[in-house]
Amino acid sequence: MGAKMPDSFTHITSRSWGSRIKGAFGGIIFGILLFLGAFVLLFWNEGRAVQTHKTLQEGAGSVVSVSADQVQPGNEGALVHVSGKVFTDDELADPLLDVKVKAIRLIRRVEMLQWRENKKSKTRNKLGGGTETVTTYTYDKTWSSMLINSSSFKHPEGHENPTIMPVDSGQWQAENVNLGAFALNPQQISNVRSTTPFPLTYDNFPNDDLAARASLENGIIYIGSRKHRKIGDARIMVKIVYPQDISIIARQSGTSFIPYKAEAGGIIDMLKTGLVPAQDMFQEAIKQNTILTWGLRFLGLILMFIGLKLILRVIRVLADVVPIFGSIIGAGTGIVAFLLAFCLSLVTISIAWIFYRPLVGAAILAVAAVLAYLAQRKAKAVSRDIALRT
Repeated sequence: MGAKMPDSFTHITSRSWGSRIKGAFGGIIFGILLFLGAFVLLFWNEGRAVQTHKTLQEGAGSVVSVSADQVQPGNEGALVHVSGKVFTDDELADPLLDVKVKAIRLIRRVEMLQWRENKKSKTRNKLGGGTETVTTYTYDKTWSSMLINSSSFKHPEGHENPTIMPVDSGQWQAENVNLGAFALNPQQISNVRSTTPFPLTYDNFPNDDLAARASLENGIIYIGSRKHRKIGDARIMVKIVYPQDISIIARQSGTSFIPYKAEAGGIIDMLKTGLVPAQDMFQEAIKQNTILTWGLRFLGLILMFIGLKLILRVIRVLADVVPIFGSIIGAGTGIVAFLLAFCLSLVTISIAWIFYRPLVGAAILAVAAVLAYLAQRKAKAVSRDIALRT
């Protein structure tokens, strides 16, 4: 019986000061790209946010709630809100499993037990400007529906994963789904996503060539070892999207729906699970727009900060000949990079708002000017510190 392979490894690597300086200069190009990309993202996001907000306000003021029982020709082309239970007469079948059901969607999910690599690194500066990095690689087992490429592991020996799934995942969707007298379009059908687990039984076992290796546990089919799960074992689960209550806001087009183009320029095409009033759907959409707007603002700030850090990193590396000096300079350049990123992000947002909403943009620009002044003072202080210590 062979010895058990270890699942934790530590590697120590060193990097010279010259190599770090070369890398820092190379990072300036990537930093500039991130810096410029942040401007584009921030400006675009403000335009998107304003247009979406105006579109939702317009929609909330013009939407008409109608009954799903009858299509009213007078609402042709109007923005309508319809609630009710969707249904279908389509029967879906899994060609591998003996599962047949009238449903909106039938999903077969296959997961395989595989090795997963985890990586943690810690770097310390050395006298002379070099660095030493201690990296720890650990390996554990996880169920995954995606193939994990073990050949890219630092230590693939003893952690080899299969290169193919024993069974493929799959899903099947009904073509004809109705909401009362209305027919859902394919995109709306795909947006009905509330699933229910389908507990498999021995009557649903796979075809004969897999049945000999299959077992059943808690409504899930397992393929492979029956007691202790091993790498390469698979499990098969089935989920069903059954007929359910939904609410739709879209443009009425004949007996179906199409996206509604608002005068503000945005598109309205919403579907929610449950019987949700129109105003609640719009309030939720406005809330989601606000969350997305702030999320993209934060992303733009982070990208700009990282870009500036990469641009200024060469100063930190030059000072790292004496690690304590490098730490001080690194902290100083980090503060400068953050203040500049925050300031420039506000300037970009304010310019965008001046373009879209002038009064709000002017107020944000005033705040940015104050931060720019603080960043300038901090940059001068860091420059004096560098001059004194070098």
